[in-house]
Amino acid sequence: MRKLSMEDLNRDSVEDFKNKKKIPLVLVLDNVRSLNNVGSVFRTADAFMVEKVYLCGITGTPPHRDIEKTALGATESVAWEHVPDTLELVKQLQANGYIICAVEQAENSTLLNSFQPEAGKKYAFVLGNEVMGVEQEVVTLAEVVLEIPQFGTKHSLNISVATGVVVWDFLSKTMAQQV
Repeated sequence: MRKLSMEDLNRDSVEDFKNKKKIPLVLVLDNVRSLNNVGSVFRTADAFMVEKVYLCGITGTPPHRDIEKTALGATESVAWEHVPDTLELVKQLQANGYIICAVEQAENSTLLNSFQPEAGKKYAFVLGNEVMGVEQEVVTLAEVVLEIPQFGTKHSLNISVATGVVVWDFLSKTMAQQV
C-alpha cells in the first residue's frame, strides 16, 4: 500500500470549494476561548463540507496566527461570521428553520448513537466554552441536547475533538439516508 501524495488527492481550489453544495449543518461556537480549538473547528468544517461556522461572544476570529496554525487555511474556504450573542443567534437560526442541537451533558440528553437526523432538515450544532460548556439558556432553547457517550474517568472531550465526532456522525447518518 502506498500513501497518497498531494497530487493524488486532487483537492478542490478554495474557489471551487466555496461553490460546492454543503451539508445542511452549521456550527455555533459559544464563547470558545482557545484559538487552537477555533482553528481546528474550521479544519473539520472544511473536511466535512459544513455550511458555515458562527463564532459567538468571546470566541476568537480570523485572522489570528493561533487560529491559522490549526486551521491551515480553512478560514479562507469555510464561510464564517462573528455574532456577539449566542442566544440571539440561536433564535434567529430557529426562525430560519434550523433544528438546534446543543452538544452537552444534560438531563434527558440524547446519546449521539441514538440521534437520527431527519433527511431534508437543517441543523445547527452548538458547542460550548472549554470550562462552562454551552450556556444554560441555549441548552434550554435547543430542540435536542446531544451527548457523546464516554466510558473513561474524565467524561469530557476537547471541543475540537467533540466537533469532529458529532459532525462525522451527522454526515455518516445523513449520507446513509441518501443511499
